[in-house]
Amino acid sequence: MDFYSELYNNFNKSNTYTAKVISGKHFGGKLLFHNEELIYTNLKPLDLGYIAAIKEVTQNNKGQVISYEDSRIFCEPITKKPAIVICGAGHISIALIKICKLIGLEVTVIDDRPSFVNDGRQAGADHSICEPFISALSKIHSDSSTFFVIVTRGHRYDTDCLREILQKENAYIGMIGSKVRVKRIKDTLLAEGYNEEVLNNIYTPIGLKIGAETPEEIAVSIMAEVIEVKNRSLKCSEFPKEILNEIIGESFENNPTSLATIISRKGSAPRKVGTKMLICNDGRTIGTIGGGCVEAEVKLLALDVINTKTPLLKTVDMTGIDAEADGMVCGGVVEVFIEPIF
Repeated sequence: MDFYSELYNNFNKSNTYTAKVISGKHFGGKLLFHNEELIYTNLKPLDLGYIAAIKEVTQNNKGQVISYEDSRIFCEPITKKPAIVICGAGHISIALIKICKLIGLEVTVIDDRPSFVNDGRQAGADHSICEPFISALSKIHSDSSTFFVIVTRGHRYDTDCLREILQKENAYIGMIGSKVRVKRIKDTLLAEGYNEEVLNNIYTPIGLKIGAETPEEIAVSIMAEVIEVKNRSLKCSEFPKEILNEIIGESFENNPTSLATIISRKGSAPRKVGTKMLICNDGRTIGTIGGGCVEAEVKLLALDVINTKTPLLKTVDMTGIDAEADGMVCGGVVEVFIEPIF
């Protein structure tokens, strides 16, 4: 538990990296790094070779398995689930909020009109701010996993939002508007001294070109673009905060769990490296590693891991005739590391 308590304490910090020994010497060992400094390990005695080997890959910012002597180690950056900040709470925003919640994003909506903000709250926004856009955005703490969508009611407000957002760390800035309106805003900001290259990186007009017309269709095109950018930039699946909350929650002692993580994949496996699922002793699961027969098999193994308190590395082949007969339509091969949490 100490490992996950430390991970929880460092979850919102950038440059946090974990390493788990999945085979060989120190099997089941865990290490936690922040800014390349070791802040937790259960390796006894401490093996400096492990630390040196892991530090070599912490700058890659991707989940990967490395080899050291006779061991394999799964190294993983801790990336948070992306958050989205929607500037404006009109019809497009309401549709956006609903889609964001459907795919599990944390949503903040901003508008200076109380009735519109209330609509956003009712649509499912996690956070809502009813203030002028400039002051509202000044309160937003963002990082490299924050997506900004500007869909206000006028170019004056768009410009105000853009000025504030350009000063913040972000994963994406998208702004609605016609080409003429967008050019006018960019020209204004260029005249104020903003960098042209930075302005050219703004996704505008926002959304993928799918011929969208209705607010709902426009929202779909925007979210398709957001998902495309998110998945292109993430080299490892994010660590779901709800899994970490369950692990360190008050109910944990009476409900032991095990954590299944995809540590490698080949072919057209359904989920990427780093994808996690928590399996509770009472039968509940949090997260998914792809569903179907793969997930069902891993759940059964995970319950054994809870009872034995012994980690397990499992290879699941979805390419053969038997797999096809069982309905594993995606194909591919995944390795899943199942660890007891106690």
